Amino acid sequence: MDKPGKDDPSDIQMSDSEKNSGKQPVTACLFSAAFFGALGSSFIYGYNLSVVNAPALYIKAFYNKTWIERYGEPIAAETATILWSITVSIFAIGGLLGALSVSLILKVLGRKGTLLLNNVFAIIAALLLSLGERAQSFEMLIIGRLIIGVDSGIALSALPMYLGEITPRHIRGSIGQFNAILICLGVFTGQVLGLPELLGQESRWNHLFSFLALPAVLQLCVLPFLPESPRYLLMERRDEAAAERAFQRLLGKKDVSQELEEVHAEARAQENLCAASVLQLLRNPAVRWQLITIIITMACYQLCGLNAIWYYTNGILRDAGFAANIIPYITLSTGGVETLAAIVSGLVIERIGRKPLLIFGFSAMAVFFSLLTVFLNFQDSVSWMPYLSYSCILAVIASFCSGPGGIPFVLTGELFEQSYRPAAFMIAGTVNWLSNFAVGLLFPFIQEELQSFAFLVFVAVCILGSIYLCAVLPETKNKTFTDISQSFAKINNIAIPTPGHEMELVLTIGPDSNGKVQDIIKMESSF
Repeated sequence: MDKPGKDDPSDIQMSDSEKNSGKQPVTACLFSAAFFGALGSSFIYGYNLSVVNAPALYIKAFYNKTWIERYGEPIAAETATILWSITVSIFAIGGLLGALSVSLILKVLGRKGTLLLNNVFAIIAALLLSLGERAQSFEMLIIGRLIIGVDSGIALSALPMYLGEITPRHIRGSIGQFNAILICLGVFTGQVLGLPELLGQESRWNHLFSFLALPAVLQLCVLPFLPESPRYLLMERRDEAAAERAFQRLLGKKDVSQELEEVHAEARAQENLCAASVLQLLRNPAVRWQLITIIITMACYQLCGLNAIWYYTNGILRDAGFAANIIPYITLSTGGVETLAAIVSGLVIERIGRKPLLIFGFSAMAVFFSLLTVFLNFQDSVSWMPYLSYSCILAVIASFCSGPGGIPFVLTGELFEQSYRPAAFMIAGTVNWLSNFAVGLLFPFIQEELQSFAFLVFVAVCILGSIYLCAVLPETKNKTFTDISQSFAKINNIAIPTPGHEMELVLTIGPDSNGKVQDIIKMESSF
């Protein structure tokens, strides 16, 4: 990557043509920020979704062994069930705590600083989880799962915000999908490392948790040398010089006046340049339908039934006649399909758009959940029916990852302007983790009552989500954050600011940290 300070005429001419076409290439700096940001964040979240599956029996045996050494008798079945349930579900509790605290951390440390701090949680969790057996303490495993949940709760808010703010609008969706791709890659990595030939053995299962430290350390080594969000630097830190340098590194060009002007325009359109609180966000009628849209989309993200699909996968494979010792290898296909679908979604999102992919994903999930319900009811009567059931499971996973698996996080960053974004991610994260906890808590009871018809509940969620998105959500691809906010103006019954009103907002901004009021007024006159 050329240094942005060089004044080669051919470089400047290329930059101008790219700016006019709106198709600037992805620089090594931008790609590194997206990849290493996601590696130490969403990858760890995805890895923790699958890592406890393979060693579950060994962890339960460790709990029983520790109980005998402490109390001289085997652990009661009911106590063992409670301890294991706490171990699994406390991950969501930690995620909720992380989501509730992320707004404050973002305000103090910024986007990059929050991601860097979050690695401390990941490393502490890795130590507790991997050393718990040696210390003969199952409490260390439970606390470790809580802490890694906090890490995931912070990551799923800070990372999408960082990616959305460092990326040019024409590739904002594609770069934003790094979040979803690395989640799926984390799930797949957890499945692979959990195989018996690797770390899925009684003598090695604690090393599965040691692996958590690797992506965190890699991010700590690379991310400090990459730029902070230029929008954060300009609008919240009021450091225009640092924001300009960040834009130059991320975009690989010297002239970033257009990008700076876009940020200034967003600043002028806002009532307040300081980060708004959650209460201010809830009270503001100008963002009411953006907030409703994010809450519904994030709730559908968890309530659409993907997490519940794992309850049936191994059972369907057993009913299809597969030997128990090869089921883990066949299950790898789910992680592979997840990753492939997320990559394809990232490649086409800027051509197709967010709205069509979301509606297609939820609608396709409704179709395949319906077919799965039919196939499950005929599974015992036809020998080859379990193969169709498993095909539906793969189709449900692919449909989810084609849009609903990553776009809700992209939308949360796009539907809100700078001052409301941290509070919006805090609300979205809270809805996400509460819905996650609700599925884990309620689905076993729904399954017990409805049996195979339990998936019809998710069919209803997917259909209702698709209808809402079709009726309310505007397309956001290749739009500025200000344009997106204005597209909600009519439904929010808010008048779009006139140029005269924008001038009033300019006068309320006041001098920036360098006293460059004239620069802002000069840009205002170009409107």
